[in-house]
Amino acid sequence: MSDLLRLATAGSVDDGKSTLVGRLLYDTKSVLADTLEAVHRASVDKGLSTPDLSLLVDGLRSEREQGITIDVAYRYFATDKRTFVLADTPGHVQYTRNTVTGASTAELAILLVDARKGVLEQTRRHAAVLALLGVPRLVLAVNKIDLVDYDEGTFQMIAKEFTAHATSLGYPTGAVLAIPVSALRGDNVVEHSPHTPWYAGPTLLDHLETVPVEPDPHEAPFRFPVQYVIRPRTQEHPDYRGYAGQVAAGTVRPGDEVVVLPSGVRTTVVRVDTPDGELPEAVAGRSVTLLLADDLDISRGDVIAAAANAPELTDELSATLAWLADKPLQPNARVLVKSGARTVQAVVTELRTRFDEQKLSTHDHPETLTLNEIGQVTLHTAEPLPVDHYSSRGRTGAFLVIDPADGTTLAAGLVGAPLPLLDKN
Repeated sequence: MSDLLRLATAGSVDDGKSTLVGRLLYDTKSVLADTLEAVHRASVDKGLSTPDLSLLVDGLRSEREQGITIDVAYRYFATDKRTFVLADTPGHVQYTRNTVTGASTAELAILLVDARKGVLEQTRRHAAVLALLGVPRLVLAVNKIDLVDYDEGTFQMIAKEFTAHATSLGYPTGAVLAIPVSALRGDNVVEHSPHTPWYAGPTLLDHLETVPVEPDPHEAPFRFPVQYVIRPRTQEHPDYRGYAGQVAAGTVRPGDEVVVLPSGVRTTVVRVDTPDGELPEAVAGRSVTLLLADDLDISRGDVIAAAANAPELTDELSATLAWLADKPLQPNARVLVKSGARTVQAVVTELRTRFDEQKLSTHDHPETLTLNEIGQVTLHTAEPLPVDHYSSRGRTGAFLVIDPADGTTLAAGLVGAPLPLLDKN
């Protein structure tokens, strides 16, 4: 079992996400004493008899939701069994784009709903985004269960509706767990609640501590986008030429045969360098500098890959876009595509389908894609790009669509069609 779990939260506004995250931080003793003291003082000033745990996270969230910043907040906590990195995202509809950012590296997502309101439009939208990104496991936290008198029927109705929706998005039933919780009172967050004797499943923390985590894809074919070419040209290192970056997938070792793309030239890795010395191998996620057997013309944006299983080199991308901008996307739009460290000009030659995450249906040849919509498109790039299908390679199958006028991010792009329903039309 991995000792690290990356997770994300998602949900609608006022569903209690702040309180739930605060409860996890508080009950796992992941809050500094002075911070906790400040929360206690603020809670007393508000006339509360118990600490308002949402205050542990709401300061940053209130700034984000007022438009000061829309960055995802990453929070770290740990128990004796596992360390957690939690991506905490805002709930407003206009910030659905933050869910894309926060969930892009998550192995599990906690999706909150208010027990009084049930599954909402935003709940279904977030579930579709999580499915699109390939987040393998979902927890539906049916929060504020105390406000419906811990009613089992209400919980079962919400759980059944959401599980059916998630299954339609491609999730196996075993990958979705619904838990009745009260973040405010602590029911089923860390300790089992005496108020829900009808619930026999794990608490939220129990599940987070024990859920199986897929190992890092070290056995995947090697992928290494070049970020920087290092040539010191000093008396100590007159002929040093290294290619710095982070291993995006797979493993690399001295002696491995690799291909440099887009040139297609083959060579061999002779050394794997770090500031602390040479390594016998480097796995996905490790930042290193590679030295190659041949003196090649390699620059930032090139990809060094396993020669036996190289990515496809193409100037025609069939991709799924999560549109993140207020300005709608129209056919023949001129954009920039950023794949790895390479940015190239591109044209959106076709809008093929738009996905309706509420009705779980697709619409052919839409006129536009607007904010928070998901659709399949075809892009023609000015230069060939080495890409993988997102469902098989993840990071090397993802790209950004950028506005050439001002450099803002317009969309998150995934090579291929990760959502099963997009193939049905």
